[in-house]
Amino acid sequence: MNMQNLGQTAHPQVVLNGVSFNAEPGQRPVLVDGCDTIVKLFQLRCQALGDRTAHREKDMGIWKAYSWNDYWDHAKWIGLGLMSLGLKRGEVVSILSEDRREWLYSDLGIQGVGGIASGVYTTDSASQLAYLVNDSDSRFLFVENDEQLDKYLEIADQVPGLAKVIIYEREGLHDLDHEKCLFIEDLYELGKAYEARHPGTFEAEISKSQPEDTALLIYTSGTTGMPKGAMLSNENILASTEAGARALEVYKTDDQLCFLPLCHILERNVSVYFPLAASSTVNFAESPETVFDNMQEVSPATFFAVPRVWEKIYSRVLVLAQEATPIGRIAFHQAVKAGRKRAQYVMYGKPVPSGVAASYAFWDFAVLRNLRRMLGMDKMRRGGTGAAPISPELLEWYWSIGVPLIEGYGMTENAGLSTINTFDTNAPGTVGHAVPGVEVRIAEDGEIQTKGLNNFQGYWRNNEKTAETFTTDGWLRTGDVGRLDDKGNLTITGRIKDIIITAGGKNITPAEIESRLKFSHYISDAVVIGDGRKYLTCLIMIDQENVEKFAQDRKIPFSDFASLCAAEEVVQLIGAEVEAVNRDFARVEQIKDFRLINVLLTAEDDELTATMKLKRSFVEKKHKALIDDMY
Repeated sequence: MNMQNLGQTAHPQVVLNGVSFNAEPGQRPVLVDGCDTIVKLFQLRCQALGDRTAHREKDMGIWKAYSWNDYWDHAKWIGLGLMSLGLKRGEVVSILSEDRREWLYSDLGIQGVGGIASGVYTTDSASQLAYLVNDSDSRFLFVENDEQLDKYLEIADQVPGLAKVIIYEREGLHDLDHEKCLFIEDLYELGKAYEARHPGTFEAEISKSQPEDTALLIYTSGTTGMPKGAMLSNENILASTEAGARALEVYKTDDQLCFLPLCHILERNVSVYFPLAASSTVNFAESPETVFDNMQEVSPATFFAVPRVWEKIYSRVLVLAQEATPIGRIAFHQAVKAGRKRAQYVMYGKPVPSGVAASYAFWDFAVLRNLRRMLGMDKMRRGGTGAAPISPELLEWYWSIGVPLIEGYGMTENAGLSTINTFDTNAPGTVGHAVPGVEVRIAEDGEIQTKGLNNFQGYWRNNEKTAETFTTDGWLRTGDVGRLDDKGNLTITGRIKDIIITAGGKNITPAEIESRLKFSHYISDAVVIGDGRKYLTCLIMIDQENVEKFAQDRKIPFSDFASLCAAEEVVQLIGAEVEAVNRDFARVEQIKDFRLINVLLTAEDDELTATMKLKRSFVEKKHKALIDDMY
């Protein structure tokens, strides 16, 4: 146990899956195996686990293992290398890279010497990079490769405070000669030389770390305005880890797959800090495009993804089923049917009747276990989803094939975790109840508010916004609207700032309607319009993969995405989906007209956040002509 520098009396402990935590969550100091900061826990784990595998990553198509010793050494060399270049405690260092082990080495190395790690999305433009570097006062920037380096070179004169740019990959840059640029190997050598001159410095810096120190600066991608830097302390992250240990168990034997951006608090938790606590192994997907192949190879024990990823897996299975032999198709549908009958019990924690259980056991042996193996879900103990609503039908389908999929809720400002469904208290259609150590309440105006040691410290150099984000009695204003049922399960209905007031004075929460539209396999996103208008309309982004399959199956001609959106049959298809949703809403809440956004958007476009959510203000401005045409 590592009990140094606590400064407060330790509380009674409880051991969960081999890891010691406070017996009562939500108490100071938050301790994980006696450690009150992330880097103290990092040091403890690396010392104890040594040559055991911490990470795996593909190199030339072959999975290679990297130990906890590798983790420690490279993080130490990065931290000491930065110190030798002048990094001071409390300064921000930015990381612009896809997921890879060096991301984690940098994260823990920066924190180890008292720096603050801040991720930048690889989809951000050069101008966005300039804003983030300047706003955070970063003097050091890590970039993955020549593509990301180009962004820096484009805005070099706009970021005069940046002292050094450290590059992970040499490919295509062998002739690089720039006074501010060096490669990661060069930084390692600086770190080794610094350690030789000042042995024990890294350990000494770690011992200085305190629970209240800011560990991470995470810029919220926000659907309105410029990003704000949310400051998360060691205590915030360990409080989230403490809650996760009780609601999202991770075992030492688990393999996990890292593929969502590490800039995002969800992936940072499930691929860095939760595995650090559990001593589990993290495997890095080669790229977002190969995640399904990598999942087959890794067969992770747990897997967290946004709803669109779960939707894409489902769509792939349906396509494979359609291409199967007639007997294969019949077997698949019978198996899912048997699974669905069982799911109606297990999803709600009810005992399964023996006849239903026997039928499922047969079809599981004959079909479903092979399907899970093909998907890389044969060892999956738990699937998780969040960040956007997911269709209840989709949740049920995964439970039907033997993959328990649960929904949760959190945001950057409460360290990514505030409510979660568990197997014992699963309430499909809700995002579950508050995790241990966190409280949730609904304000008079319907806003969801949370309280716990996971609530962030505030926004970087923005006291005014920070003050607006907390109530006078210390609760976090999430900005989300929702309701709690009599069992404490939370349902999210929308965002306060998005509430539409029609010309007739009716208050409408568009997110409820948009969520229902997005449950359709043919709709990837939607923005309901109607503020100050007589009726509601909608701009819709179709799901390219599923709508293309629909068109191909019916031999509907199209040459590109725009012509696909213009096809009369596609417009009719989406019209039918809109009408189906309208039937569940009052007349004043129904969509009277819609238009399809006929440009395929990516995270590089202004209309989308890095997490692929439509920015309402940008969409309304850019597609004003489409909107005006509906009125």
